[in-house]
Amino acid sequence: MKRFLISLLFAAVLVPAAACPRDLHVVTTGDIHGTYFNRPYVEGDRPRSSMVSVKYYVDSLRAAVGPDNVLLLDCGDSVQGDNASYYFNYVATDVPHIFPRLVKYMGYDACALGNHDIETGHAVYDRIAAQMQQAGIPWLAGNAFRPDGTGYFQEYTVVRKAGRKILVMGYDNPNMGEWLSEEVFSGMRFANLIPLVQERVDQLRAQIKPDAVVVLIHSGTGKGDGSSLENQGLDIFNTIRGVDVLVCAHDHNPVCCTRPECVLVNGGARSANVGHAVLRFRGRKVVERTAETVRMDRRKVDESMVAEFDKDWRTVRDFTLTKVGRLEMPLLSREAYTGMCSYIDFLQTVQLKASGADISVAAPLSFNSKVAAGEVVFNDMFKIYPFENQLYVLDMTGREILSMMEYSYDRWIVTPGEHVLNIKQASDVRTGAKRWSFVNRSYNFDSAAGINYTVDVTKPFGSRVIISSMAGGAPFEPDAHYKVAMTSYRANGGGHLVTTGAGIPREELPGRIVAKYPEIRDFVYQFIKEHGEVGPGLISDRSVLGSWEFVPQTVADPLLEQDMSLVF
Repeated sequence: MKRFLISLLFAAVLVPAAACPRDLHVVTTGDIHGTYFNRPYVEGDRPRSSMVSVKYYVDSLRAAVGPDNVLLLDCGDSVQGDNASYYFNYVATDVPHIFPRLVKYMGYDACALGNHDIETGHAVYDRIAAQMQQAGIPWLAGNAFRPDGTGYFQEYTVVRKAGRKILVMGYDNPNMGEWLSEEVFSGMRFANLIPLVQERVDQLRAQIKPDAVVVLIHSGTGKGDGSSLENQGLDIFNTIRGVDVLVCAHDHNPVCCTRPECVLVNGGARSANVGHAVLRFRGRKVVERTAETVRMDRRKVDESMVAEFDKDWRTVRDFTLTKVGRLEMPLLSREAYTGMCSYIDFLQTVQLKASGADISVAAPLSFNSKVAAGEVVFNDMFKIYPFENQLYVLDMTGREILSMMEYSYDRWIVTPGEHVLNIKQASDVRTGAKRWSFVNRSYNFDSAAGINYTVDVTKPFGSRVIISSMAGGAPFEPDAHYKVAMTSYRANGGGHLVTTGAGIPREELPGRIVAKYPEIRDFVYQFIKEHGEVGPGLISDRSVLGSWEFVPQTVADPLLEQDMSLVF
């Protein structure tokens, strides 16, 4: 496939577009998370993968095979995750949002919504949906239903390409209720993709009689064993009928799978790769389907697009370089994996101060971010807190808190053998190189503040965490009720810590929430602005945070050092 594509690109000046009329090229992006610009906002940072490289690639393909033989689609999570998306979501609300303008400029045929697009809230996605409609770009989420059963978003579109009729259907992740508060998606429910997608494919094929069908699902590839509502890609791919290309997203994992009658493609995340499927036609019938993921070259950009959106980039850059305050010490998220650190201390202090809760739980939300000591600008807020999570307070018993922490550390560590961190070695899907990584998502590695405790790495699950007292020295009581500060993601069941871990039934969670506050990133910003300069004495007060550590140190420390050197 790669040789085939390269030959097409080199032959662009020799072969007229009409010479390859039997092939339809389907290019897909997903989880771009606001990577609209290649230029960094902070001087000294290097250029990154972005949509301007995707535009360069797509236009090269269009030149080689003819623009009418290229279908460009996006699979969701497009308007959250970067300074640019934040700015147009929440700051510049009185001007046209950049995303509809960007996808129109790039010539997208359709886009789907992702869970992080919904996370932005009604005020944001309703505004974007209206502007997408004005731009003529379908924004699809066919499993989002109003109470009366009608669709909240468009479900499908029919695209005409070289005389062919292409049915494009789009669906969001059905697991929304586990991550987001109901008010964020009030007035709609998200239906399971199984059996909905197959039922709708059958109905729409009979109604529209398309020449080809492409289905976008903002759902991870998964294992194909039916065990994950969040990741249903292979579950659907293994049984789907009447679909030529199934496009997945959500898990940021580039992958392709092929059956004679269907291909699955997942292009990964943040504009680093795209999915590329090719449908070969004989007349109006698809006779062959192939798929690959293609790595983008961040050095190759569409200069016209850079110029077109230069004013937007400069506006976002100026906003994100606004001075906020100073840090006396660096904040390194990677330090959170081995014990208490300034990064987590900062988050815990902010959450406790803003909420007045008894206990706070927090996890490293960036796998390996660094905010240097010295002057802090608004751009650093996204490194410290990359998600639009609100601050919630949950009523929990001491026993539930203990069980939740046991569950968290069981995802995080293993009883020592060769390792103490729960890591594995696998081939990087992008490069093929062997590398070490955590088995589970590090943003679910919650530690607690407001209590004193140890985690004995030599003990099995269920007996590792020993809570000795509250931070101030008062007894910690298993049957007492405590107010626990956490993210809205966690309070709604994200990561299963409060459900599977603490044992709180999901239907009880709304009744356990005793307070809701604005986004945690805003509290981080206000904390720095209020104090001007933030140092260890301000964020690491053990009488407030308490303390925790891995024990015994003679066992834990050497293995932690070894495992960290492997992962990083």
